[in-house]
Amino acid sequence: MSNQQQPDNPLALAAERFLRSLRIRNASPHTVRNYGKDLEIFAAHFAKGGEQNQPLEGITRLMIRQFMAEEMERGISKSTMARRLAALRAFFDFLVQEEGLPKNPARSVSAPKIPKKLPPVMTAEETNGLVDSVQHDPEQDGSSGKDKVVRDRLIVELLYGTGLRVSELVGLNVADIDRTERWLNIRGKGRKERQVPFGEKAADALDRYLEVRAQLKPPSSAQALFLHKWGGELRRLTVRSVESIVKKHAQAFNDDPSLHPHSLRHAFATHLLSEGADLRTIQELLGHANLSTTQKYTQLSMEHLMKVYDSAHPKA
Repeated sequence: MSNQQQPDNPLALAAERFLRSLRIRNASPHTVRNYGKDLEIFAAHFAKGGEQNQPLEGITRLMIRQFMAEEMERGISKSTMARRLAALRAFFDFLVQEEGLPKNPARSVSAPKIPKKLPPVMTAEETNGLVDSVQHDPEQDGSSGKDKVVRDRLIVELLYGTGLRVSELVGLNVADIDRTERWLNIRGKGRKERQVPFGEKAADALDRYLEVRAQLKPPSSAQALFLHKWGGELRRLTVRSVESIVKKHAQAFNDDPSLHPHSLRHAFATHLLSEGADLRTIQELLGHANLSTTQKYTQLSMEHLMKVYDSAHPKA
């Protein structure tokens, strides 16, 4: 929450306590940041109407509906408003469970209906082509360039070969890898841990990269698998750096700079489903808390099936 909030604003103070509880429960920094912004906007709504000292128990369902209506009139998207309502529901749940608020006024507010948008998914041939395209070109760069390509190859092998979130990838430590059994120990959302296998190609890429990593002479305290030099120091590779790496290689491969690391996660799940893997297995590999999140890949797979049918069947 912003320091611009009034110090005696009950809503702002309660929001600070809520955000502190999220940090204690190891919620992701992304969630804490977004919820903080959403609650700040909600508090500002009351301040604008001269009600900055609105008591928490006086906030009603109608007030929340009015807030949402005014925001949508300003052109705020339905997806953003759905997220803001989710933040309010979580916030008031905290007040009910931890601070004795009689009820959650946001629970009875309907979320805006958002049309389902399924991301485009590369075919298995396209994805393997992208991964295989990440290799050293001796005519274009020297040894430092080769080292970066070795690192980049492992990044794309793991993103496609294991379906990791990009945050999980950069969070990997060397100690998280069982090279004998070929397992990764992953710390996912909410600090939940799971084990994910990796294949032979990723294992080969890992062996090559660990040689490159050793040449950086990292101190024994450097736990991160993916390191890079920044400001003369070895640091953990960032999410933004991985996004740039994937975009760079995608543009070189098929002139598509829009490709994102999450595109490889989608491809991983969709291709597994197409080859007969069951949804429960895919859910476990992806680290989804709910099976409904994984079920969207069923629709993606059906769309691919229909495209193949339409292009190949003589009666289509």
